[in-house]
Amino acid sequence: MFNHCSLALLMLAMTLQRQAYAGKIIGGHEAKPHSRPYMVLVELIKENNEIKYCGGFLIRDDFVMTAAHCKAKSHKVFLGLHKYSENHKKVSVKEAFLHENYDKTDFTNDIMLLKLSEKAEITKNVEPIALADKEDSSLPNSCTVSGWGKTSENSNMSETLMEASVTLIDNELCVKENVYCSEGEIGPMGGDSGDPLVCKDGKAYGVVAASKKTEGSTLYKYTKIPDSIDWINSIINHN
Repeated sequence: MFNHCSLALLMLAMTLQRQAYAGKIIGGHEAKPHSRPYMVLVELIKENNEIKYCGGFLIRDDFVMTAAHCKAKSHKVFLGLHKYSENHKKVSVKEAFLHENYDKTDFTNDIMLLKLSEKAEITKNVEPIALADKEDSSLPNSCTVSGWGKTSENSNMSETLMEASVTLIDNELCVKENVYCSEGEIGPMGGDSGDPLVCKDGKAYGVVAASKKTEGSTLYKYTKIPDSIDWINSIINHN
């Protein structure tokens, strides 16, 4: 069984001045600054007021998508971020919407939508990404994941946004669980929860959900966006 992405310990830049948690991009490289203007860092305020972090991405000027298992007491999002030390826009979340069929026992339909308290100002550094829909349901090939996490098992969190290319596989287990999967030593290891799987047509196809160690490798699991597009559209069009 997959475990949901554990959140790796990191230190935020001086502007945050606290310990936090986020994911890892293993085997990747630094993204061109602000080349992925949809990327969002989601701050989670837990019940005990502990601060943790997930990834996310802007899908409309007032909605962010992330993983359902990133649900917390409250959330805030950082927009237009490349380096932690940069000036950035921080917006509070008005309401969180878990997928109607999310199952926390096996992390199926692991998607959550965050309604922002104010609309994001769309600039060259802050811009929504298009979502794959039912017409894009066939298995995409060349895709990318990105995030601010560790670049190796023993490193600290990356100061800058990292990205890595992944190739999706037609794995029997993944077909059975109706998720996208990639495999290998390159990918969103242990904590890039909520980050987007973006494929060659520039659309977001999946949400980073889980990883599983296999013999000499790692299997990465992404919740399929096309299968949830009706629910997504219903939420953003009525809220």
